[in-house]
Amino acid sequence: MQTSNDIRAAFIDSFARNGHEVVPSSPLVPHNDPTLLFTNAGMVQFKNLFTGMETRPYKRAVTAQKCVRAGGKHNDLDNVGYTNRHHTFFEMLGNFSFGDYFKDVAIELAWRLVTDEFKIDPNRLIVTVYADDDEAHKIWKKVANLPESRLVRIATADNFWSMGDIGPCGPCTEIFYDHGPKLKGGPPGSGDEGDRYVEIWNLVFMQYDQTEDGKRVPLPRLSVDTGMGIERLAAVLQGVHDNYDTDVLRALVLASADLTRKPADGPQAVSHRVIADHLRATCFLIADGVLPSNEGRGYVLRRIMRRAMRHVHMLGAKDPVMWRLVPTLVSQMGQAYPELVRAQPLITETLRLEETRFRQTLDRGLKLLEEETGGLATGAPLAGEIAFKLYDTYGFPLDLTEDVLRGQGRKVEIAGFNAAMTRQKEEARRSWAGSGEQATERIWFEIRERVGPTEFLGYAHETAEGEVVAIVKDGREVDRLHDGDEAAVIANQTPFYGEAGGQQGDTGILVTEHGAEFTVSDTKRHAGDLFVHLGRMTKGGLKLGEIAELRVDGARRTRLRANHSATHLLHEALRRRLGPHVTQKGSLVAPDRLRFDFCHPKALTPGDIEAIETEVNARVRLNSDVTTRFMTPKEAVDQGAVALFGEKYGEEVRVVAMGGDERENFSVELCGGTHVRRSGDIGLFKIVGESAVASGVRRIEALTGQSAIDYMDDQERRLNEAAAALKVSPADVPARVAALIEERKKLERELSEARRQLAMSGGGTQAAPAFKDIGGIKFAGKILGEVPAKELKPMADEIKKQIGSGVIALASSAEGKASLVVAVTEDLTGQFDAVQLVRIGSEALGGKGGGGRPDMAQAGGPNVEALGQAIAAIEQAVGGASAAKPERPAAVASPRR
Repeated sequence: MQTSNDIRAAFIDSFARNGHEVVPSSPLVPHNDPTLLFTNAGMVQFKNLFTGMETRPYKRAVTAQKCVRAGGKHNDLDNVGYTNRHHTFFEMLGNFSFGDYFKDVAIELAWRLVTDEFKIDPNRLIVTVYADDDEAHKIWKKVANLPESRLVRIATADNFWSMGDIGPCGPCTEIFYDHGPKLKGGPPGSGDEGDRYVEIWNLVFMQYDQTEDGKRVPLPRLSVDTGMGIERLAAVLQGVHDNYDTDVLRALVLASADLTRKPADGPQAVSHRVIADHLRATCFLIADGVLPSNEGRGYVLRRIMRRAMRHVHMLGAKDPVMWRLVPTLVSQMGQAYPELVRAQPLITETLRLEETRFRQTLDRGLKLLEEETGGLATGAPLAGEIAFKLYDTYGFPLDLTEDVLRGQGRKVEIAGFNAAMTRQKEEARRSWAGSGEQATERIWFEIRERVGPTEFLGYAHETAEGEVVAIVKDGREVDRLHDGDEAAVIANQTPFYGEAGGQQGDTGILVTEHGAEFTVSDTKRHAGDLFVHLGRMTKGGLKLGEIAELRVDGARRTRLRANHSATHLLHEALRRRLGPHVTQKGSLVAPDRLRFDFCHPKALTPGDIEAIETEVNARVRLNSDVTTRFMTPKEAVDQGAVALFGEKYGEEVRVVAMGGDERENFSVELCGGTHVRRSGDIGLFKIVGESAVASGVRRIEALTGQSAIDYMDDQERRLNEAAAALKVSPADVPARVAALIEERKKLERELSEARRQLAMSGGGTQAAPAFKDIGGIKFAGKILGEVPAKELKPMADEIKKQIGSGVIALASSAEGKASLVVAVTEDLTGQFDAVQLVRIGSEALGGKGGGGRPDMAQAGGPNVEALGQAIAAIEQAVGGASAAKPERPAAVASPRR
């Protein structure tokens, strides 16, 4: 049997023998098309080649491209598990021609590969062509000699392909395989879809560029883009009729069955299929730098994960399962996609954490469903909005909700669910309409095409001469600048680093031979390798073609280099301290500070921070050389270099090693940034902050060199000031502070006792007897000055013990706020309610009521001048109540509780 690995290798080798460049799969997060959520086809990384905005040294290419379709226009998520061929993740084999060969060669290569090399029976193949494509029809007749019954013209959009609403497009020709009469379904074009006839290869002839206004503009070069799903081809070559019975997916299904102890086939088959498919999508997305979150790509990833985890729950598994399936996937696909191997610790940790959390979320969702249906009449449907909330918030697909309701004899109000789903999709579509202005980017591609890439000289030089090859002002190209103009200037070579990888762009100045000056405030990178100097003419003018001296701000560059190198040492120190799952998720390299975001599920302890800081500084003190080498990405990774997941690397990468000794390197990373020459140039490393950025992502903020020294000097100054104030040495400050804290606590206790004693003795700011007799009721009302509010209740309890029976009202004005407590002895709670009485006093203080129990209540207010009025109001209320007849208690009274 030909395995999927065999099929992939045979496809690539066949086209490589026919002059095609073997191009690695691009990441699932597209870097050249902000209109796409995920890479959903093999041609995505070549889009700018088809439009003519970019050129490469080859005109033919072959790829095995990893793809995800789980959001936007191309969304197969809800069908996965229920059909033989829908997937969220799949591999697309494809060959491409960029203005080289066209329909004749593409068709011949495809037919020869399918029938001669893969040995598929030609009698089981059917070919479709676009209805108006007479040229393709004629070529097929010549190459394959197919009868008309198996060469079908299709007049619908099924045979006219486009990647999206705009972009390259053209007519298709498709190859279908007949799985035999035992399966249902009619031939292509019959409208009777089924599993018998399956499309295995789609050849797209790129002839047009679909514009935003709906027009189709001829492309500058006729090109070819083909796509063959490896899962569908594997089903044919392995003699099965279901993609989930092919080697890779079947291995995952069987592993799921083994871990959940539920048969792979039968009623549980759908769940195992969903788990197998979604595991692939999850692992590859994490390997390419996507982490679960509540927005954007991370939100879609979380939906995929939770859909699979819900099926794990349905299978009855008591513990998280998906993370235990990762080794099976890596063994099946890790050879072809080594990023899975590199990211395996991160993938495992993320899956384990997410599944543990989702089990709690699942319980809350089921509880919500129970609450919502509890109040419904028998047989009444569940509101569609609630069903959608379960779907969107808790990861409950509609079918799960329907399954739960089916046992209650209920259904979902589908119209409401669909309306909510439509609103969500419209919001998602607007959110992912594009993160960049294509018109703005187009100008950089046009310049890049005309003048070529900028040669970067900044690794070795901070000053260099360059020719001004382009000037952009107000979004269009101009040939000169005048004094005061703000613009972007491109030179054929530059020492200025363009912002990338978190490192800020260089600043400085461009000076012409005539003395004109252009001050550079920032440097950006466009169209991949076009360095764009942004700034303003501060002296004279500048013309296209002039030679200028480009001078980087050296002092700022030195600080940038130190901070960038420190992030590399920090990254490795984190990995060694916390584990290999630690992966960079973002960074800021500024001249005055650095910021480093990384994957880790919990906060760092003080011990972690101290150990990491000590490790980095130890590597700095080694003062070893920082070495750089250029090699292929594969060579670099094979030699232990750390590659950032999701980062797109070229054919040659720069590998930076630092912090090691004569035995081994410490940090080895793929990086295009500028770095110190020796680790000692960093000077000093100091962590000044550690915090959470998002779920599973932490952030460290740190300083190096003079900034770190200034920070520590400031801390020392503060310590010395504290020592002087305490009249001790700096070393004794902690002990002295601890003693003062304990002394303060003791004084506070003594003061509180003194206040209590004062209150018990009848003292206070208001001269008064210990209590008054009001109609036979003892009443003690006291204003106690600035006694804290928290001490009033204990004082009231003491007075209650003294008077035996009565009502007590205590007031104070601590910290500029009026506080009031009313207490009623137990024998009088049937006649007086402390809560009602304290509210009467609170009104006098300008407050809004109070609270407590019938025997003790507290309130406050802003008017400290009215404390006497508050006590008097309570006293008056007590008098009124005591004068009332026993059978008709006053309004302030309440029954005994």
